[in-house]
Amino acid sequence: MPPPQPRGRTRRSSVPRDEREAYRRIMARMARMAKDSNMTIQSPDGDVIHCVPADLQPAFDHPMLRGQKPEDEPVERPVPKGGGGGAADEEDEEEEAGVFPQAWSDGGKRCPEGTVPIRRTTKRDMLRASTARRFGMKARASNARRDSTSSGHEHAVGYVTGDQFYGAKASLNVWSAKVASAAEFSLSQIWVISGSFGNDLNTIEAGWQVSPELYGDSNPRFFTYWTTDAYQETGCYNLHCSGFVQTNNRIAIGAAISPTSVYNGRQFDISLLIWKDPHRGNWWLQLGSGPLVGYWPSLLFTHLGGHANMVQFGGEVVNSRPSGSHTSTQMGSGHFPREGFNHAAYFRNVQVVDGDNSLVPAAALRLVADHPGCYDIQGNYNRAWGNYFYYGGPGRNVHCP
Repeated sequence: MPPPQPRGRTRRSSVPRDEREAYRRIMARMARMAKDSNMTIQSPDGDVIHCVPADLQPAFDHPMLRGQKPEDEPVERPVPKGGGGGAADEEDEEEEAGVFPQAWSDGGKRCPEGTVPIRRTTKRDMLRASTARRFGMKARASNARRDSTSSGHEHAVGYVTGDQFYGAKASLNVWSAKVASAAEFSLSQIWVISGSFGNDLNTIEAGWQVSPELYGDSNPRFFTYWTTDAYQETGCYNLHCSGFVQTNNRIAIGAAISPTSVYNGRQFDISLLIWKDPHRGNWWLQLGSGPLVGYWPSLLFTHLGGHANMVQFGGEVVNSRPSGSHTSTQMGSGHFPREGFNHAAYFRNVQVVDGDNSLVPAAALRLVADHPGCYDIQGNYNRAWGNYFYYGGPGRNVHCP
């Protein structure tokens, strides 16, 4: 946010008006969240979590959502085509039976029923941001396009396209990826996409990310994102703007995930499902076979008001120095796919939701790495993991100078 001003000059004379207004708006929202909260929880990692009544959360500041309350959870959830899941689905059910493991909820902490946990935004968060007006938003040049490397965004992804999709599901392991500078991030996520790759692009996104600028540390954190205009003026990470409606009192969006995977040791993965409720049309987010996190209201979107025409899974990093030596920011575990299980990052049981609200394998999955010498991707199929792939890499190395 605005730096200290030289003597004899006022903040008003040197800071653009829209920046001052954005800063005031964000801090006023957080002051309101603190005032409205029924409980405040101090996380061991330094986060402060406010337990805010669900109908007072930021989503309902949106002009099209004012006066509303969270909707009831859908009765019908996607199930595998033909019923029954097999060993992999049973493993997910056992793994997700407990509370989603986040640092703030260690020891069984939770917000009261009827409230949702909201991570506090601080002045320090604002000072790290390049601009208050776009705080919590991706750079305009960023997009979900597979080959969007001109802005320094590099991907290793699997994608399906060409049909009508109503959601996606996959399990992905979580890593403490090393990020080389505050201007960069590393993430692994699912994208649900509709529209062209022009300014009318709609996306819904969820996964884990390491972003020192956004969070102030190098912890992998659970995140959501959405946009209706290719990251121009709409949408944001987590709950930094109005839109996503949270319904769960045990999961804090933007909070750190703990534990994480260990190289040559125990692997920890999370299962994410995004799908469109066939009755009300909202896009819901679910963790494993367990809790629903919340939903993106259908009325936020243009193209995604109907269906998606592309689904994408994988990793993305920002290389902030595309004209010089490549960044050493890691994608996934920081190791190449050829190292395999216990070493490389993976997505397993990669599926899409069809028009019958059924989960089907993403059989036509195509794999693309923007710069294989920096971050690569390799996939296959087996009965236990269905369609899967390993992905990622260390960034700068002898094959990626």
